[in-house]
Amino acid sequence: MSLQLMKDLRSALANLNPSQVRESAERPIRVALAADSPEVLVAMEDFLVPASVSHEKRMEAMETLYREGDPGAPEHFDLVLHEENLDLAEKNAFPFYARNPQQTVEEILAERSDLGLALARNFVPFRRPVVDRIVNSIARENALFAVATALPNFVPSIFELPWAAGEFASDTVVLTMNQIRMAFLIAAASDNEVGYREQKAQIASIITGAFGWRTLARELVGKIPFGGGVIPKGAIAWAGTYVVGLSLERYHRLGYGLSRAERKEAYQAALERGKSVVEALLEGFKKGAQRIHA
Repeated sequence: MSLQLMKDLRSALANLNPSQVRESAERPIRVALAADSPEVLVAMEDFLVPASVSHEKRMEAMETLYREGDPGAPEHFDLVLHEENLDLAEKNAFPFYARNPQQTVEEILAERSDLGLALARNFVPFRRPVVDRIVNSIARENALFAVATALPNFVPSIFELPWAAGEFASDTVVLTMNQIRMAFLIAAASDNEVGYREQKAQIASIITGAFGWRTLARELVGKIPFGGGVIPKGAIAWAGTYVVGLSLERYHRLGYGLSRAERKEAYQAALERGKSVVEALLEGFKKGAQRIHA
């Protein structure tokens, strides 16, 4: 790793603040449960806080839940979870589908993505869906950045990374820093500690692997009929970030990440998916340009 790259990484690290992620995950959250049937209320609680959760975590999570009519309940709630046959007109009300409660999770996240980290930290059923959204979102951002840097005068108009400051020597710095931001988000969603000191092993692995996964991905590119232009560059960025996310998710869930062989296999599969993501991005760019010149 070059001295210039290390210098740029240190500069970027100074502007990437994990406290914002931590604050978002630790925001107080209040959830109301409404049902005519006591059995449904119990089913809601058991789904949100399953028996597999430790006693300490269960007590902590239950403090955020209020049954309708509970004495001392607050006037306003972040979410209202109600029995499916009830028709509530409240803005933040969502039905609890007893036969498919995961559908409830997806509907809530689709409407209230701002609560994603806090919900995942408190309630296990939200954890994997929120992490999946984080991984796919950051992978897409990195693919977008990789594609945009190949299109003249396009980067400033697309998006602003929250930690970016100044010019960097290579795309590798930007992609690596976004992966570190992803590591903070996944840790927060997994109810684990967030920060440079707390996640130093994960961050070191991301930085040292910044070249390794790109080299491996380039080797695999030759086996997949990408075609020319910016597609390989964007697909590599998407695949590398996606596999880092998969490994982090497993680490927080099971205590260990992907093995070298598993990473290689995952890269190969992810490159093909990355190609589709980049093709969709380019199609969007093309339609946007056509509207501008219409």
